[in-house]
Amino acid sequence: MSLIVMKFGGTSVANEERIRKVADRLIEHKKAGDQVIAVVSAMGKSTDDFVNLAHNINPDPPRREMDVLMSAGEQISMAILAMAVEAKGYKAMSFTGSQAGIVTDVEYSKAKIREIKADRIFYALNKGYIVIVAGFQGVTKSGDITTLGRGGSDTTAVAVAAATGADLCEIYTDVEGVYTADPRICPRAKRLDVINYEDMLELSDSGSGVLQSRSVEFARNFGVVIHCRSAFSDKPGTLVKEVSDMESAVITGIAYDNSEAKVTLRDVPDRPGIAAQLFASVASVGANVDMIVQNVSENGMTDMSFTTPLKDLPLVKDLLDKLVADLGARSYLIDKSISKISIVGAGMKTNPGIAAKMFSVLAENGINITLISTSSIRLSVVIDGSLTEKAVQCLHTAFGLDSDTVFEETQLSSEELAAKAKKGR
Repeated sequence: MSLIVMKFGGTSVANEERIRKVADRLIEHKKAGDQVIAVVSAMGKSTDDFVNLAHNINPDPPRREMDVLMSAGEQISMAILAMAVEAKGYKAMSFTGSQAGIVTDVEYSKAKIREIKADRIFYALNKGYIVIVAGFQGVTKSGDITTLGRGGSDTTAVAVAAATGADLCEIYTDVEGVYTADPRICPRAKRLDVINYEDMLELSDSGSGVLQSRSVEFARNFGVVIHCRSAFSDKPGTLVKEVSDMESAVITGIAYDNSEAKVTLRDVPDRPGIAAQLFASVASVGANVDMIVQNVSENGMTDMSFTTPLKDLPLVKDLLDKLVADLGARSYLIDKSISKISIVGAGMKTNPGIAAKMFSVLAENGINITLISTSSIRLSVVIDGSLTEKAVQCLHTAFGLDSDTVFEETQLSSEELAAKAKKGR
C-alpha cells in the first residue's frame, strides 16, 4: 500500500465533467489499495473573478480580507470534489488549509508554511477516507486565513507529501510533463522523463510555468519525488527528483519570462554608495529586483538598469521621480516590452563555450541582448519581447533539443487553445 498525494489545478476541476474525472482518478488509486490525498485549486478562472470583484468594490482592498476572499475558491473545489467521490460510492472528507493543520506566517497573500499538523489527515486516512485538501491556503497561529501566492497549491501538495511521508506527489497540469521548452511556442520541444531539482528550480524561476518554484525548493529540501503529468491523459510524465548522473545533459531546457519590466536610470553619478542607495529604496517599498547592469562610467556618469516584475512596477514608478532627484540622475526610462530568455543545465558547469554559442546564435538571428545574468547552471538574457518565440526556437535547435515529433495541439486544455487562437498563433 502506498500513500499518494495528487494535486489538480484549476483547469482540471473547471467544470462538472472534469471534477467527475478527477474523482475517478482518486478512486482508481483507492481501489488499488493506496491511501489517497488530493490537493485542489479553485475551479477554472474563479480566482481571477474574485480579484476583479474585490477591486471593483475597493481599489485598494485590505490584504487580510483579500486572503479570506481568495481562499473561498479552493474551498468550493474541495467540497464539490468530495461530493463527486461520495456519489460514486466511496468515502471522502475535505479539509480547508486550517482544518488540515497548515500553519503559516502572517505575510498575507504570500505566506510561507511553517509546519503542518497532519493529525486530522492521518485520522481520516486510517478510517478509509479519500482526503481532499484545499490548496493555496493556511492559517496563522492566531487563526487568520492566509494564502500562499500564485501557484501556491503546488507548494501545498509538496508540503503535505513531506508532512505525511507520502511515497509520491503527483502534480497534474495541462501538458504531459516538463518539456525542454514551452511546447506552445516551440512545437519540437521534448518531454523529459526525469529532471533534477536544481534544473527544475532554475527553469521555474526563469519563467517555466509547469511547477511553482517554491514547491520545487520544498521538494528538494525534504526529498519529495514529484511526478508532473497531464490531467487529460494516462501517459507517464516527468519525474522531478535527485539525479546522480546529469553530466550528459549540457542544456536541460529553455525558459522565457514576459512578466518583467526594465527600468533604466540615465546619467547617474558614478560614486560609492549610489547602488546601495538605489536598491535600498526599491527594497523599502517591497519591490523585487531580478537582473542588474551598470554601464561603463564616462565623465563620472553612468547608466544603471534593472528588471522588476510587472506587478511591482507601480511601486517602483512611485519612487522614480524622487530617486532621480536624490541620486542626481538625469532621467529614467521604463520598458515593459522585454522578455527574459534563459538556458538551464547542470552540464554548463563543465562545458566551456555555452555563453559564446548562445550569444552567437541570437546575433545570427538578429536578436539584440540588453542585459545578461548568470548562475552556475543558468544563463539569462533580456531581449525585445516581440522576438521571444524566435529566440526560444533558434536556441532550442542550436543546442540540439529539438524532438523528431511535433507537439500536438490536442494536448492543450480548451482554455489554452482558446487563448492561443485569440493571439493568432
